[in-house]
Amino acid sequence: MIEVVIDSVRVSLMSQHRIVVLREENGERYLPIWIGPFEADAITIQLQGIEVVRPMTHDLLRQITESLDGEITHVVISDLQNETFFAEIVLEANGETVEIDSRPSDAVALAVRVDVPIYVAEEVMERAGMQPEEELGVLSQGPDGVEEEVGETGDEDLDVFRDFIEGLDIDN
Repeated sequence: MIEVVIDSVRVSLMSQHRIVVLREENGERYLPIWIGPFEADAITIQLQGIEVVRPMTHDLLRQITESLDGEITHVVISDLQNETFFAEIVLEANGETVEIDSRPSDAVALAVRVDVPIYVAEEVMERAGMQPEEELGVLSQGPDGVEEEVGETGDEDLDVFRDFIEGLDIDN
């Protein structure tokens, strides 16, 4: 198993779908997982330390586990089938280890509440993990059909936007 940390929770600007990005603790691979908006909010609220008036679902799960003298030890993103990730919440209760089937988003939201490690099965990381690009430049096909490197945007490319923003009359 590979230990991961939450790198970020992102929102797609095109579709408003959420992605939790897990980063290999001692490596360079990332694992992006599409999640629902409620689970994304639950993860983000906990990571940002926002206090909520009433317990959220994952807080309730934590409280139930603790009240039954159970202890969540870790969560595992355990499988990937037909582009769907599977996870398990692993807990100790009454001297036994219990593995509970879970959606990855719920497992991660619970893991951040009880501060336990998140793991990814090696096979899952092999199949779905990604490494960041080695260079900042990206190849793009130019108007003449030839691939050309497009690097970082220079300040001169942003002048049009700068002029627009400076010309806004906010009072009106």
